[in-house]
Amino acid sequence: MIAAKENSNLPIFATMSFEANGTTFFGASVESMVMTLEALGVSALGVNCSLGPKQLVPVVDRILAATRLPVLVQPNAGLPVMEEGVTRYDITPEEFAACVKNFVGEGVRFVGGCCGTTPEYIKLTKSMISGMAPVKTAAAPRGGICSPSRQARFERVTVIGERLNPTGKKALQAALRAHDMDFVLREAIREEEQGAEVLDINMGLPDIDEPAMLAEAVREIQAVTDLPLQLDSASPAALERAARIYNGKPLLNSVNGKKESLDAVLPIAKKYGCAVLGLTLDENGIPKDAEARLAIARRIVAAAEAAGLRREDIFIDCLMMTVSAQPDHAHETLGVTTGLGASNVSFGLPARPIINRTMLAMALASGLDAPIMNPGDAGMTETVAAARVLLEQDADSKEYIEKYGAAAPQQATSVKEDTPQIGYAIARGLKDEAAKAAATLLIKHPPLEIVEREIIPALDAVGKDYENGKIFLPQLIKSAEAAKAAFEVLRAELVKTGGDTQKGKKIVIATVHGDIHDIGKNIVKVILENYNFNVTDLGKDVPPQRVLEAVRETGAKLVGLSALMTTTVASMKDTIELLRKECPDVKVIVGGAVLTESLAEYTGADRYAKDAMETVRHADSL
Repeated sequence: MIAAKENSNLPIFATMSFEANGTTFFGASVESMVMTLEALGVSALGVNCSLGPKQLVPVVDRILAATRLPVLVQPNAGLPVMEEGVTRYDITPEEFAACVKNFVGEGVRFVGGCCGTTPEYIKLTKSMISGMAPVKTAAAPRGGICSPSRQARFERVTVIGERLNPTGKKALQAALRAHDMDFVLREAIREEEQGAEVLDINMGLPDIDEPAMLAEAVREIQAVTDLPLQLDSASPAALERAARIYNGKPLLNSVNGKKESLDAVLPIAKKYGCAVLGLTLDENGIPKDAEARLAIARRIVAAAEAAGLRREDIFIDCLMMTVSAQPDHAHETLGVTTGLGASNVSFGLPARPIINRTMLAMALASGLDAPIMNPGDAGMTETVAAARVLLEQDADSKEYIEKYGAAAPQQATSVKEDTPQIGYAIARGLKDEAAKAAATLLIKHPPLEIVEREIIPALDAVGKDYENGKIFLPQLIKSAEAAKAAFEVLRAELVKTGGDTQKGKKIVIATVHGDIHDIGKNIVKVILENYNFNVTDLGKDVPPQRVLEAVRETGAKLVGLSALMTTTVASMKDTIELLRKECPDVKVIVGGAVLTESLAEYTGADRYAKDAMETVRHADSL
């Protein structure tokens, strides 16, 4: 999207491919896709490929419910099947056209076909929808921000965690200067466990490269938590660099009433699809009375709308002061989301938590939507939970009862600095933490025992969470990288003692000849390596003879083959036939987006794996 906008003024239509579970391959939800693409300024959005029209019905329904933009749908002709050595798709042109006609009747504006469709499909579809009038959809405009898999709509009190701001935090300042990113990740994880729904990320120290550090922090934090982020900096350069690589739609903190601030920040928010937080101050500082701050807020809103932002994407922070005439006036008049750093009120006073939670309660009663606060402050989180009940944002007080009912509240698992928690580090993708924990455990335990009792069970738990949809591919890869960091520590010790962590667990993997897609194969490699397999990766577009040579060179008894296109399934079959002839004792696992059980059977493979974790299970059993 950004590349297209930087190089063309043409309208942009953007589609994504969804799996049967309603998420993309990397775990993005329909609603996050819509929110992000709308903010980036697409002219139409929708879905293509991966599934047939029948399987896409729930996905299309969710898209139509989430957007007022024109919706585009290009299904496959069903799913590929193999019959008598020929690949075909399982939806006829008549079935395809009838399904697409239903989409048009529900409000879809642009239709077409993807894999498996032919001129016959398109011609029949055009005939069926000829004369149909466009149907208006009724999705209401909604604000909010998102990560790939989670949205914060601010339709109820929403907690923004403040702990990743170095102001007044010596430990965080020291970590940033030492480039200790695991410290940053632990703080992010801790805030999520304590109930934060959005994380404020500020890397502003005068003696570090803030734009580079903020971008790195965003990338690393988004790999270990799916919370949406608020990008917090006084530097437009830092905001732009972080916004450019942020996955989803962030909140920029902040812009203010100064002309130079409006001119610098608002174009960034528009270009990169961000919501923006406006501070009610200008060239004259922070006004003492509410009316003057309201005037600045109106000026910020007008400038933001003139820059192309929707009112739903404008947040106003009236800036914490102990006296305001009518703090709810701005909320009701402007129709924007309000945020507030509630703890600012108590600077310089004793027993600050008492002042903070009382101020928070007063602000919530006056219409505050998004308090920026420490989610680890029990008094503050209790106030938020109670406010949601009293403001009728917690149906039947369900969340309040679960948290504060008769049963003792469960304490969130957290990283203990003095105890090696290698399983936790792997689960949360903390590479340095995993390596340190492995080194600590080596003092009392042999390396293979640590692998078998600690690392493999941790990876198994992560794998189950992935298969159950509790985490997604980015988190799975991050966990695998953390396990790899721990393995490297253990491997170094094994080399000293003459051990071999990979004896007899060799596998050759490749994307077959004619196919240049290897992202899935690369992911499988990472996961296999962290289950202690010695992986020989031949890359992509690999001829059958090269696979055979690698098997002979390595002595591997396992081969993994990947294909993404139906046209290269035949090449997969040729490779397996050659292996059967020359190395009959070798077992073959196949996978890839186009593969199905029937296609795998056609190729002669021993096992079909639908994803990386299933590949591991098959490899272990074979």
